Amino acid sequence: MKGMLLPDSLKEKTIIITGGGTGLGKSMGKYMLELGANLVITSRKKEVLEKTAHELEAQTGGKVLPIMCDVRKYDEIGNVIKTTENHFGQIHGVLNNAAGNFISPTERLSHRAFDIIVDIVLKGTYYMTLAIGKNWISKDQSGTFLNIVTTYAWTGSGYVVPSACSKAGVLALTRSLAVEWAKYKIRSNAIAPGPFPTEGAWSRLLPGDLVKKFDPAERIPLKRVGEHQELANLAAYLMSDFSAYINGEVITIDGGEWLRNGGEFSHLELISSEMWNTIEKTRGK
Repeated sequence: MKGMLLPDSLKEKTIIITGGGTGLGKSMGKYMLELGANLVITSRKKEVLEKTAHELEAQTGGKVLPIMCDVRKYDEIGNVIKTTENHFGQIHGVLNNAAGNFISPTERLSHRAFDIIVDIVLKGTYYMTLAIGKNWISKDQSGTFLNIVTTYAWTGSGYVVPSACSKAGVLALTRSLAVEWAKYKIRSNAIAPGPFPTEGAWSRLLPGDLVKKFDPAERIPLKRVGEHQELANLAAYLMSDFSAYINGEVITIDGGEWLRNGGEFSHLELISSEMWNTIEKTRGK
């Protein structure tokens, strides 16, 4: 799997990625660096950010600015804006990627557990979006927001209710501001990824043998999970000027997972050929 965009497609663009120190945020940031972008990565862990910044600069030759920031705190986002502009001069795009999630029956959750997820995913996204958006509008500057949501943002899902509520809010934010802020030349789009393995993430959600028992690839028509470069290709495209006419869109990249599992009778794939033969023979009787 290779990068799909032309070299220098993001040359001299400064892009902020929240949650950019690890996982998918790190992978997307790496490809944007390869395309010539200046990269700002944020999270709450300074040592992780600095390590990632050194790694990415060594791998790509690009420029990475690590800034410690808790997206739940609006004043810290203001510091990100100020520090970024002092370092790179201008902000061109924001990838709202910071998230949190855990699997649990909802009745087992405390209100504080709900708050943790909602505060990071929804509040963190609208805090960052509001602060950056106001900055761009005050300077009559165009910009691009790209938000990471999920396919259950529009269907809902049991056992991840705080995340579903939060991602649904981010989806509404994306579509609403795509209309309201278009007059300021500010675009807003989103990506709804399916399973993309990240180190440790699935083992935290599904500990022990549950990871093997609930193999995500088995729920996907293509019978595989996504490669990080596939997501990075899409994210870079939506952040680039090649997608200048795309606004308010949510693009799903999940190998057909949500369509297969959203169908009322999708589970009938468990029926064997022999069983189907029996069913066909009984028709019309």
